[in-house]
Amino acid sequence: MAAFQLLFLLLVSCMAASARPPRHLSECQVVQTDVFCSNKSLSGAPVNLPHHVQLLDLSRNQVQNLTQETLAYRTGFHRLNLHANKIHFIQPGLFKDMADLKVLDLSRNHLNVFALSKINIGPLRAVESLDLSSNGLYTGMSDYFLAESPSLANLSLNSNSITKIAHDTFSGSLSLRKISLHNNVILEIEAGAFDSLANLTELDLSKNSITCIIDFNLYNLKVLNLSKNSLELFQSEKSAPSLKLLSLDLSENKMQRFPVLPADNALEYLDLSRNQLHNLNVTGGDNLIFKKLRYLDISYNHLSSIPDSLFWSMEQLEVLNMSNNCIGSFSTSHPDHLQNVKIINLSYNSLQTLTFGENTLLSLEKLYLQGNGLTFLDHQIFQRLPSISFLQLQQNNLKICPPKQNHLERTLMDQNHQNLSSCVSFSCVQNLHFLYLSENNLMTLPANAFAHTPLKLLDLSLNPGMDMDRDSLFGLEQTLDHLLLRENNISSLNTDLSSLRSLRHVDLSTNQLTTLPTWNTESSIESLNLQNNNLVTLEYSTMIALKPSLKTLYMGSNPLSCCSNLNFLQMVQNSAVVVPDIERVTCVHEEYSEPVNIEKVTLEMCHAQTNAPNSIVTVVLISLVVMIVLCGLVVKCRQSRKRKRHRSFRA
Repeated sequence: MAAFQLLFLLLVSCMAASARPPRHLSECQVVQTDVFCSNKSLSGAPVNLPHHVQLLDLSRNQVQNLTQETLAYRTGFHRLNLHANKIHFIQPGLFKDMADLKVLDLSRNHLNVFALSKINIGPLRAVESLDLSSNGLYTGMSDYFLAESPSLANLSLNSNSITKIAHDTFSGSLSLRKISLHNNVILEIEAGAFDSLANLTELDLSKNSITCIIDFNLYNLKVLNLSKNSLELFQSEKSAPSLKLLSLDLSENKMQRFPVLPADNALEYLDLSRNQLHNLNVTGGDNLIFKKLRYLDISYNHLSSIPDSLFWSMEQLEVLNMSNNCIGSFSTSHPDHLQNVKIINLSYNSLQTLTFGENTLLSLEKLYLQGNGLTFLDHQIFQRLPSISFLQLQQNNLKICPPKQNHLERTLMDQNHQNLSSCVSFSCVQNLHFLYLSENNLMTLPANAFAHTPLKLLDLSLNPGMDMDRDSLFGLEQTLDHLLLRENNISSLNTDLSSLRSLRHVDLSTNQLTTLPTWNTESSIESLNLQNNNLVTLEYSTMIALKPSLKTLYMGSNPLSCCSNLNFLQMVQNSAVVVPDIERVTCVHEEYSEPVNIEKVTLEMCHAQTNAPNSIVTVVLISLVVMIVLCGLVVKCRQSRKRKRHRSFRA
């Protein structure tokens, strides 16, 4: 029956091939030994295909039957790309004479139709990489493509409909090093399915329906991805020898506890994010010994606390992500804990207390604390982090301490709040370069708030009503590069920005500014955002000072006057300044009822407006002169008449 089906398919394919017009190489691109014919609506390779071709790309075409004729009777291919065609038939034994074929891409076709014939495609003796993804294959169908693939190292079966991995699925491909089974419907993996693959180092089983992994024994495996399954349990054999597993991704599952691995494990990367962890029962057992772990992600769980003892064996940990939980407190007290950690993410929790002991977290460089609503902290907490360079404190309720606050006042505050202060100091944080304080309800920014802290970026946005002292940015003259003050409801900026000689990027958008900050010719401003303010006139001196360095200017949604900003218009039209929101930059002109885009404003429009009142003045002056002359003439006429009368009387 199977032979009859195959014969029928071959007959249909031959009839279809005879009815097609000849294919020409001119439709393709030839680069040395590579021929690219992608997306040309072809049913096969060009008939005049070069004999020396090594790479043939026939992807995204109309190939239905893969035969010798389809490939122009060539066998010297090294790489063959048939992705996204309509292949439902492959001539058995087609690849047996292709001794150099290393890469074969058959993804996104209809190979499930061919698999129904239950005939092997024949040996793939040299193929090292095979892509069978998106072919509608279900359980057992891959066997017809893998039965004789002794050199196969990389295999992709992504996006098929496989529900079960049998113990002999890969028996014909014993050299496999990497297998990807992402996005199938795998429910069961038979015992020993991967045991015969001594070289297997990377396995992707993500986005399936696996519920548990018991007695994990793939000792040579280095990378395992089990994300997006329904896993509730992962454990290795109790008497398992040393595992070589380096990366384990268990994200987006239903795990309620850490995976159980032997104490002698090499794990460096562990992702447990988006699971159902409620608590971490640390008992000191072997199941939580991760001496080589460098990356741990337990974000998006239901954790309310993190015991300090969790980290006692994680000597090499560098990245710790605990964001999006319900953690109320976090502390490190022992200098040996987290001594190599560089990044800690505690954002979007419910932190009430945060404590770093003396000589702890000496390597910490980045700390994420946004979205916690923090109000009270030890005012010197960040000075205890000698390597901290990046601090994200957005969406909290912190106040900033003046750097020279009375020592007695601080002591009293500390006692009242159990070592917590109503304000936090940001001065003398030796290596802090990036500080984000947006959305903290800051009402005041004291003088010298960041003295002796080498900030490069300072974000003070979304603190409406914040009162900035004139010297609040004192000490940042040589370092500050980015300053963000958007959405602060600022009507005038009292702080002197002209002294910040390294400042290049400023965001003052969405405020109530009516005048520009003062800058001098030493300014280095390259990017300036003034969108959504109340600017009517741009000061000529400021624009001249900015012109040498300014590269990008945002000016949309301001009530600019057209004819009071001719210097600005000339700058936009004649300089290299780029205005990305130019379509939104409009101005008001007396002769037009609607705002005019600044690109449409001309000097003549403004000259006409200024000449109109001048002409009226001229007419008035001329009228006055004429009246004066007439009055003079009238006076002279009267005087001459009087003289004549006097003469006639004497006669």
